[in-house]
Amino acid sequence: MSQLTGKVAIVSGGARGMGAAYARAIVREGGSVVIGDVLDNEGKDLAQELGNRAEFAHLDVTSTDDWAEIVRVAVETFGKLTTLINNAGILTMGSVEDTSAEDWNRIIGINLTGQFLGVKAALPHLEAAAPASIVNVSSTAGFKGFAGLHGYTTSKFGVRGLTKSLALELAPKQIRVNSVHPGSVRTAMTDGLNSEQLNPMKRFGEVDEIASLIVYLASDASSFSTGGEFIADGGELAGSQALDSIS
Repeated sequence: MSQLTGKVAIVSGGARGMGAAYARAIVREGGSVVIGDVLDNEGKDLAQELGNRAEFAHLDVTSTDDWAEIVRVAVETFGKLTTLINNAGILTMGSVEDTSAEDWNRIIGINLTGQFLGVKAALPHLEAAAPASIVNVSSTAGFKGFAGLHGYTTSKFGVRGLTKSLALELAPKQIRVNSVHPGSVRTAMTDGLNSEQLNPMKRFGEVDEIASLIVYLASDASSFSTGGEFIADGGELAGSQALDSIS
């Protein structure tokens, strides 16, 4: 039997890249998905590609109205909501001096507050359909700093904390909450990076490798996992490589 038969998920930032891979994997494993994104044309095309177990709804994750609407679409189209994949995020680079307050607020608003708003909107329906699962997508930047990625790093650390507090609060409601921490994955965002320098495996991760982890956490196979941090990074966070010489 497919791992996600009977599951109904919302994937934010689902129109392309890693989010699209998650949506495809959910349908492939027997689940239904509502793809949320500000990229309307790409999102509609993906939903059409995936067939009658996929739907698209416009979603700006900083908008409480958009969150209410996508939850309504999920429940009215598929009858329930069992799974929330908080995936939407942006990355901007710049020194502290060059990062404006507006830049900071935008990235925190999308990457962190957007996940909080998604949980608030989905919660009554997740509770009604329990056992349910929330998967918050963070990053290796949720564990270590990156110079010039101040807002991104802060937001991804914040996702770890939000996941922990939600896991504690929602466990009695049979709602599991876990975070996923990808390393460098082969997408448009990582074009131009040198894969030899990324991690001990000396390669990019592939979107389907992360999607497999999302499927696991959305499925009942992970029924005893909550508050966890699931890392898929080719060993990036394991530590430093051996020095060529020590003097």
